[in-house]
Amino acid sequence: MTDRRDPPNHGPNPRPNPMPNSGQDPARRLAAHVEAARLDPGLYLVATPIGAARDITLRALDVLNSADMLAAEDTRVLRHLLDIHGVPLRGRRILSYHDHNGDRARPALLAALSDGASVAYCSDAGTPLVADPGYRLALDAAEAGARVHALPGPSSALAALTLAGLPSDRFLFLGFPPPTQSARQTWLRRWMAVDSTLILFESPRRVSRTLEDLALIDPTRITVVARELTKKFEEVIRGTAADLSADPRMATLKGEVVMVLDRPSAVEMDEDHVRAVLTAHMRTMSVKDAAREAAQELGLPRRDVYQLALGLADRD
Repeated sequence: MTDRRDPPNHGPNPRPNPMPNSGQDPARRLAAHVEAARLDPGLYLVATPIGAARDITLRALDVLNSADMLAAEDTRVLRHLLDIHGVPLRGRRILSYHDHNGDRARPALLAALSDGASVAYCSDAGTPLVADPGYRLALDAAEAGARVHALPGPSSALAALTLAGLPSDRFLFLGFPPPTQSARQTWLRRWMAVDSTLILFESPRRVSRTLEDLALIDPTRITVVARELTKKFEEVIRGTAADLSADPRMATLKGEVVMVLDRPSAVEMDEDHVRAVLTAHMRTMSVKDAAREAAQELGLPRRDVYQLALGLADRD
């Protein structure tokens, strides 16, 4: 009798072992199935692939197969994903729910939840509620007494963090920087003073400009630009902000981009310089506001700068 673990007999020319000297059996197809168990009522936030379609979890497929109602940021994207994995709609419609129609579409989803239905919501790609419109839906569902379930899975922010090779014990996700230069520079100065690894999304058309701003603020800050994660043309580029700002590839990037910034290095406070900056600000601002602006501008702890500002105020 043949051991069930033996590979099947394919005739006189069996498939060769791809690792003949490894002592391991060749890889073979694994049996997996999608379940159709009745779901408990509630809102299911389903993480979907950011690139490779097979990154979806089996539990996500179970929920998409069994939910009473489906909702998606882009119905075409979800239909394509269901087709790839052979999950039938069985007469269910997919409700469109995105930034521009959320106020109109949300009541129908909340009504279904109040009737005891199971509702699955998918963003375009990745984990719902991370830089997408699901936040109000989850909040209103919870406040209405519905149970909210999270189905973890792909996330471009976490994928970029794991690839970056930067400290991951403390990190901060910032979303997209402001599109205008002055607002973006103010925003970057504020967050680059925080003692955490920073993760941000950026349009490929604006990456070079954001890098130029980073290079002005902290040219030696280690920066990672990751694009098209899990897709065919995935690329991860590392260097200082100054080096990447001068890299000609940044002007022609395509695809979805995640940037990861190292935490700030220790800054030694030059008190004479700090006093000069404070004096300039205190001509037009209160002591508190001048200290805040100077600390943000110089990347220094606000408390230390405020103490210097108080000393200057006492002299006047």
